[in-house]
Amino acid sequence: MTAVDLAGFVDRLADVSGEAIRPFFRTSLSIDDKGGAHGFDPVTAADRAAEAAMRALIRTTFPGHGVIGEELGTERPDAEFVWVLDPIDGTKSFISGMPAWGTLIALMRGGVPVYGMMHQPFIGERFFGDGSRSHYRGRGGDRALRARPCATLKEAVLYTTSPLLIDEPDLTAFREVERQVRLSRYGGDCYAYCMVAAGHVDLVIETGIKPHDIAALIPIIAGAGGIVTTWEGESASSGGRIVAAGDRRVHAEALKLLEPFRL
Repeated sequence: MTAVDLAGFVDRLADVSGEAIRPFFRTSLSIDDKGGAHGFDPVTAADRAAEAAMRALIRTTFPGHGVIGEELGTERPDAEFVWVLDPIDGTKSFISGMPAWGTLIALMRGGVPVYGMMHQPFIGERFFGDGSRSHYRGRGGDRALRARPCATLKEAVLYTTSPLLIDEPDLTAFREVERQVRLSRYGGDCYAYCMVAAGHVDLVIETGIKPHDIAALIPIIAGAGGIVTTWEGESASSGGRIVAAGDRRVHAEALKLLEPFRL
């Protein structure tokens, strides 16, 4: 699989998933709650249809590849190449009619994310990267993505999807960082991470992240010059408690504040 073939194939995955999702957005669709005792965790027919469409294309084109999807389970997770799919990251925004959601498509090789895309089919934006370079394609044209310099937390814009998703004592740790930044905002889901790559947001801190939530975003941010790790400074590929930053200096400062809360 060449780089050109890979990019073209991921675009096809984005096309078929977008075609499956768009008819459902801002309609009166049924919503299932898969969260149970863990809180409201919605899933819709749009999630399932988009993932099924992507899986069918992967199965036809690369029958030896594995797939890990949020909604439809796991196939061949030990394969050399494994696709990690989140058909709608930000389902709560999706069911609220808000456009801060996207489809996450990642390719892992040997457990390492080597290519990722975030596609927002309603707005018509794609953010994609391979860990070395990242790009944007959408209404704003086509351009390379580059995270912006940010020397200290005092200059930083911080995002998290919602503090309601952060359990104690992790919320106490988050508040320690939040008190230091210039601006703290809530919401965004995958969009906040893409804004790190685009140079509009400096820091994202979250907990309880699953592999399908983050795998596609890692090569996008890394390709734009940023960094994504766990709170322990380790690989974020498996999810967990995540710190994403556009500048290694602000990343290091955030990790230092989070250090007493890592265990």
